[in-house]
Amino acid sequence: KTLALEFAPAGPPSRSVRAPPPLRMASSTAANLWVLLGLGIAGVLLAAKRLKRPARPDHGAFVSRLELLPPPQPPPPQARHPLTDLCFAIADAFHVSGYITSFGSLEWAKTHDAATQTSLVVSTLVDGGAICVGKTVIDEMAYSIHGENKHFGTPTNPAASDRVPGGCSSGSAVAVAGGMVDFALGIDSIGGVRVPGGYCGVLAFRPSHAVISNSGVIPVAPSLDTIGWFAKDPIVLRRVGHLLLKLSYTDIRLPRHFYIADDCFEISKIPARRLTQVVTKSVEKLYGSKYILFTPSLVFFYLLEVNSCLSSGQVLSHVNLGNYLASKIPSLRNYSNGQKNGDSKFSSLQALSSAMQLLHKHEFRDQHNEWINSAKSAVDASIVGNLSDDGDSTINIVQDARKEVRLALNTLLKDDGILVIPTALGCPPKLNARELSSTSYNAETLCLQSLSSMSGCCQVTVPIGTHDKCPISVSFIARHGGDRFLLDTTQAIYATIQEQVEILAKSNPSSKEAMNEEAAEAAKEKGNSAFKEKQWQKAINLYTEAIKLNGKVATYYSNRAAAFLELANYRQAETDCTSAIDIDPKIVKAYLRRGTAREMLGYYKDAVDDFSHALVLEPMNKTAGVAINRLKKLFP
Repeated sequence: KTLALEFAPAGPPSRSVRAPPPLRMASSTAANLWVLLGLGIAGVLLAAKRLKRPARPDHGAFVSRLELLPPPQPPPPQARHPLTDLCFAIADAFHVSGYITSFGSLEWAKTHDAATQTSLVVSTLVDGGAICVGKTVIDEMAYSIHGENKHFGTPTNPAASDRVPGGCSSGSAVAVAGGMVDFALGIDSIGGVRVPGGYCGVLAFRPSHAVISNSGVIPVAPSLDTIGWFAKDPIVLRRVGHLLLKLSYTDIRLPRHFYIADDCFEISKIPARRLTQVVTKSVEKLYGSKYILFTPSLVFFYLLEVNSCLSSGQVLSHVNLGNYLASKIPSLRNYSNGQKNGDSKFSSLQALSSAMQLLHKHEFRDQHNEWINSAKSAVDASIVGNLSDDGDSTINIVQDARKEVRLALNTLLKDDGILVIPTALGCPPKLNARELSSTSYNAETLCLQSLSSMSGCCQVTVPIGTHDKCPISVSFIARHGGDRFLLDTTQAIYATIQEQVEILAKSNPSSKEAMNEEAAEAAKEKGNSAFKEKQWQKAINLYTEAIKLNGKVATYYSNRAAAFLELANYRQAETDCTSAIDIDPKIVKAYLRRGTAREMLGYYKDAVDDFSHALVLEPMNKTAGVAINRLKKLFP
């Protein structure tokens, strides 16, 4: 009976379930068969119990169904409504007149009345011709980024059913990924739209902060809150954006610069090449292949190098975003979770993430602490336990940091630049996985989300295929107010990105080769960690392992050369740098390191040649310039 209730199709029992024919057999045989039948049923029940969740027709995405119909079409020759023939869903933080907004909590629904007005953004979309068909599940009080909900159940990720869908706007992402709607609305404070978009393999757009009215939406943290949306089709994503942002359809402005944030990709659990290769090839195909690698020795000169790149017309650039932000956001120096921290290794990205979490907690408590105290027993313990007022004294510093990071990113990106980062730390975690409650895992994930949340810049999640049968994605960030530019760029590049994804999939390297490449990347990352800890020989061993697994990557040789330099093994450092340059003639670090090795070996003319070559590739490189001047004074 249990199985029939869970898995039988809807309809009268007489039509969906048929009784078995009567048994006619000897009593002993019948008894044995009854035992076997009982064991069989027990096995089926056990198998059913082991299933992570029963199949649900809507993947558990919806809290409630409703229907908001658009007005009649205007008579010709007037144009039809811009969103005609599209249907959408909304996260259950948006008010709809006559309906109770549950805010991800049954207790909230019990203690609040039905809304008397519909959210402005929902009304705008309906008036624009789209049909609203229902409200979708969010994390309890929109507080988390994983997509779990004890009140309504965790929606099933259509792209990876054994993985979390991401939150807080999990139901909206699932509704789009499952093909139930053309687009869906969500709320994004600390990744609530971007993360589920990445986990479910759909496009997700977080607009610039405060460019779309939040009227009629339950606030989470007003300084961070934005209304975002999901779609599978970049044209639909753009159509929705043009209506909500009140944009005109004029000529598309082409991007001139793509900045790949290397340090952000280094914290990803997925090999960086797997994430960046598709973007790099797509940009080269559409916008040209001019390329430069930023490896600034001193942060002070970073902006000069950026300006040099801009003036030289380079399209693709690799940047260390953490170093850049460290020089531009003094408010974050020596702060972690609002407390002073003298550790010089503390990353500016981690500091920015801690500041975001402090602001999120502070404003969430201001908005909802009174209600939480009245219904404490019904609110998830993880929310209640995280609402202390520690660090509130530094909230003004955090607000200053918001202004500084916006200025810093606007200065870097200007009107025609795109910053490329991973959307999330890796593949979506498995249901009930340890990572979901891991402080370090969540902190690293929020590092990536803090850039747009704190700066208020716009960001789009772009799916780029799968890894280990799970969706993966990258994100494009444009300056605050560059929403139309970002939407237009996404539509222009999306088809090429998917084309490159298919090309990579069809190239289908042998499983052994693919495994070796991933193992090599893992060894390199371990080598980098050992290098940072000044364990030079351990780093050399790990880089050597990476080279044995995949000897076609210049970085492995260049990194090993850096470790050999620390051990004063200049001959081996020179050899490794030469190998790196043979693979990639544009690898600036290899020229600098070979120049250093040759200087120490007494090959001064060759050293000057190496440093000069580095300056050709990076005209403002401080290390190369200082080295050349030093050698020319010593050996004119």
